[in-house]
Amino acid sequence: MANNNNVFTVPGAAKTKLTRAGKRTAAAEKADRKLRRRQRYVEKDGRCNVQHGNVRETYRYLTDIFTTLVDLKWRVSLLVFILAYAITWLFFGVIWWFIAYCRGDLDHLEDQTWTPCVNNLNGFVSAFLFSIETETTIGYGYRVITDKCPEGIVLLLLQAILGSMVNAFMVGCMFVKISQPNKRAETLVFSSHAVISQRDDKLCLMFRVGDLRNSHIVEASIRAKLIKSKQTQEGEFIPLNQTDINVGFETGDDRLFLVSPLIISHEINENSPFWEISKQQLAKDDFEIVVILEGMVEATGMTCQARSSYLMDEVLWGHRFMTVLSLEDGFYEVDYNTFHQTFEVPTPICSAREMAEASARMDAHLYWSIPSQLDEKVEEGTEKEDIIKERNGSLNSPENEQVLVE
Repeated sequence: MANNNNVFTVPGAAKTKLTRAGKRTAAAEKADRKLRRRQRYVEKDGRCNVQHGNVRETYRYLTDIFTTLVDLKWRVSLLVFILAYAITWLFFGVIWWFIAYCRGDLDHLEDQTWTPCVNNLNGFVSAFLFSIETETTIGYGYRVITDKCPEGIVLLLLQAILGSMVNAFMVGCMFVKISQPNKRAETLVFSSHAVISQRDDKLCLMFRVGDLRNSHIVEASIRAKLIKSKQTQEGEFIPLNQTDINVGFETGDDRLFLVSPLIISHEINENSPFWEISKQQLAKDDFEIVVILEGMVEATGMTCQARSSYLMDEVLWGHRFMTVLSLEDGFYEVDYNTFHQTFEVPTPICSAREMAEASARMDAHLYWSIPSQLDEKVEEGTEKEDIIKERNGSLNSPENEQVLVE
C-alpha cells in the first residue's frame, strides 16, 4: 500500500510540534497516531461515527414522514405518539363544544323539552371526553349524539375516519420500531482482534464471527471493507476511500451457515490491499477494516445487519484463534470464553509479496539446477563416447589394418 495514504486530520486535533529541520518529533507523531486511533469510522458496536451537517433540504425528511418517525429515538417517538392522539382528541373536543355552544345546548341544560346535539354534554370537559370516546370507539353510553344534529353527524364521520388513519399510522410506526432487528444484531458477535498468520502456506487475514442465539440467521453473508485515505496519481486526495476485501465472494465462502462460530479468512494475494504490508509496515500504517454481517432473522424474516471494525493496532501479526468447538456426548459445545483469545504462531514478518518473490526465486533455482546437472551428465557421456569412438577409429585405421595383416 502506498505510504502517502494517510488518514485525513481529525478536526480539533492538537498541532504537532516541529523541530528546527521542520520534521515532527517522535512524541508528536506518537500522540497524533493515538489520536487517529481513537477516531473510528465504524464503532465496535456497529454504530457509524458520521454526522450530517449543513443539510439545507430538510423538507426531504417530511416527504418520507413514516421512515423519519421510525428512525427517531424512543423518547421522541413516544412523545410524538402521545401528542398525535392528544392533539386530535383536543381538536375535536373543541369542535364538539363549539357546536353545542352555537346551538345553545349549554343554555338549555335543565330544559327537558330541548333536544341537544349530544346528550349530557354540559361543558368543555364533557366535550373532550366525548371526543375521546368517539375516536377510541369506547361508547360508555352516557353521552350520545342525537339524530337532530346533522352537523354533529358529519363531524362524527369525519372524526371516525381521521381517528382510524391516526391509529393506523401511529400503531404502524410503533410496530415497525418495536420489531426492528437492531437488537437482534446485539447477539451477533465479532472477535475483538483480527489476526494475520499462514494458512496452507498462504498469508491470510482472519477474524471470527458468532451467533449467541439458538435461532439462526438465514442466508447469512459477510463482507469486508478497507477504509483508508488515498491520493491518486493526479494528486486528488480521497478521504476514507473504501476498498473491497475479498472474503470468499468468488468461491462462495462469503455465504455462511452460522450455527457455530466461524473464522473468516482473506487470502493476501496480488489482488489484496495488504499485498505489500509487512509486520513493520502494519504498525506504521493508518487504516480501518469494516466487517458487515447480513442475513434474515429466522423468527421474523426481517433483514438484520451487524457491523464491527478493526483498527491497525487491533490486527495481531503472527497470531491464531483458540478453538471454541469441542465434541461432547452426542452434541457439539461452543465455549465462548475463548472466543476472543488468540495465541502466537511462527509467521514470517515480511509481506506476502516478498514471500511470493522468495518462493519464485527458490522455484527458479530448483528449475535451473536440475537441468544443469542433467547437462553435466550428458556432457560426461558424450565425452566418453568420443573417446571410445577415437579409440575405435584408431583401431580401424588403414595403418592398423596393414599391421594386423602382416
